[in-house]
Amino acid sequence: MANIKSQIKRVKTNEKRRQRNQHIRSAVRTEIRKLRALIAEGNKEAAAEQLKVTSRALDKAVTKGVLHRNNAANKKSRLAQAVNKIEA
Repeated sequence: MANIKSQIKRVKTNEKRRQRNQHIRSAVRTEIRKLRALIAEGNKEAAAEQLKVTSRALDKAVTKGVLHRNNAANKKSRLAQAVNKIEA
């Protein structure tokens, strides 16, 4: 552990941010996993609803600084394409 007061504070804040980022990233991955399961089932209506939830989670991760906006945009685009390919 560091001896310098500012470094001790920095270690604490970094740990808090790491845990917050990990929580948000995990939540986003869970939503993506749910969506991919619905896509695999071929349930277009449920997948469209889950796409909204997943997109919202990705956007929230971007505003929190967990994901880069282009990364989230690419994920949303690919997921939307997958949902649109489902035969109704």
